[in-house]
Amino acid sequence: MTSITLAAGLPIQHREQLMRYAREVAFDVGTRIFEEGRHADRFWIIRTGTVALDLRVPGRRAAVIESIGHGELVGWSWHFPPYVWQLGAEATSPVRAWEFDAEAVRAMCAGDPEFGRAVAQWVGRVVAHRLQSARVRLLDLYAPYGSGSR
Repeated sequence: MTSITLAAGLPIQHREQLMRYAREVAFDVGTRIFEEGRHADRFWIIRTGTVALDLRVPGRRAAVIESIGHGELVGWSWHFPPYVWQLGAEATSPVRAWEFDAEAVRAMCAGDPEFGRAVAQWVGRVVAHRLQSARVRLLDLYAPYGSGSR
């Protein structure tokens, strides 16, 4: 599966519009960026480093669903009510990222339907990709014969 980076996900004019709201942040190795089940009020685009996305599995350690890197969106739950993280995220190397305030970006989406549609399509593609990654990873971990994708 191919990742959906910012460059592949949004046309240049919408990337430029989004980047006006960017704030530079950094995370050390092992930093929990967000926890599944908590309020999703921001999102990030990775500049450098890697982030592991994980999913709680009752009675077991959290399962790493996917590792993401340069140009990829960290967090999509900010875009859909009730704005609660569906996964967790942890920096697996030093990470530099652009951080965005979800409320401000949602307001910009509401005020500019073309921009809002482009963001919704980009985030939707990311959600579909992550859902497929989660499916394959959980089958590999817990199904008797794995996902069959290898």
